[in-house]
Amino acid sequence: MQDFTFSALVMSINKNALIRYQVLDRCFRNKGRMYFIEDLLEECNKVLMEYEPGSDGIRQRQLFNDIRFMESEAGWSVPLGRYRFGKRTYYRYEDPSFSINNQPLNDSETEQLRAALQILSRFSGTPHFEWVNEMIPLLESKLGLIERKGEVMSFEANVDLKGLHHLTPLFNAIINKRVLLVEYKSFRNSSPITITFHPYYLKQYNNRWFAFGYNPEAGVFNWNLALDRIESLQETDLKYTPSAIEWEEYFYDIIGVTKPTGVEVQEVVLQFSTDIAPYVTTKPLHPSQKQKNNDQDLEVRIRVIPNYELEQLILSFGEKVKVLGPPGLKARIARRLQQATGLYEGSTE
Repeated sequence: MQDFTFSALVMSINKNALIRYQVLDRCFRNKGRMYFIEDLLEECNKVLMEYEPGSDGIRQRQLFNDIRFMESEAGWSVPLGRYRFGKRTYYRYEDPSFSINNQPLNDSETEQLRAALQILSRFSGTPHFEWVNEMIPLLESKLGLIERKGEVMSFEANVDLKGLHHLTPLFNAIINKRVLLVEYKSFRNSSPITITFHPYYLKQYNNRWFAFGYNPEAGVFNWNLALDRIESLQETDLKYTPSAIEWEEYFYDIIGVTKPTGVEVQEVVLQFSTDIAPYVTTKPLHPSQKQKNNDQDLEVRIRVIPNYELEQLILSFGEKVKVLGPPGLKARIARRLQQATGLYEGSTE
């Protein structure tokens, strides 16, 4: 193992270092192509310029430092082979199944995460940073930053959900104002369609991720794409159209991600049974929730735009809730419950 000096370490953890490590890891795993040092440099700089247009990229000296860091114990101790082809040398993992993404955190990554968590902990309890209270124990538990004999926490997440790998490219496209060409297959279509998409906002609901943006072909600025239905993403050189929507305000009046057009905010009045009332009280349905306790029930009022997700939420309480208003929502819930009851007519059990 070659010695890895402190100065090389400093150079290796500078801006965009992780991007370069990921590019090199992908090249080293590719058994179908020989990557010489010039090719590795070209691949790194190509990706860096995609993330940061106008960047000058890196030079060979930085590239060699990156490789030494990846081979060091401070990095991932990658099993990198150097193979002669004529008078030149190409680089490839000796173990083709190896990847830095499959390795446990190294000491450098662990210390950087610890430092980041210390900074995050300072915001705990601050308005708009409530998520920090959940994020810190999640990272400490799942990334092995604390010593423990076994798992002590469980978080609800759909690890098998398709499309999660699109999250980072979409996030970067929003930050860098890039227009994407999206191959998308909805539940209604048997084959994918291609959409030009100006991404604006990412939202998670019910363990699924959704991207909102401008679809110029449809002329819609709040077009909704479920990440698990995206087949592929490709960046384009088209001019990016910025959003005029304040997205936090956009979602405030709804539950979920569906915002029907032409429908105004309404007061939804729900009557919950006493046995479910503590749950609804401690976990409000919506930030606008107001409630009144009676001897026999709990009356809840929320101001939202009725949509599919609201109906699903109400139905999830089953016989524990009754819709008192508005009349249209009350009628739809009653009709859906009647249809559900019809599925059991004639049942002998």
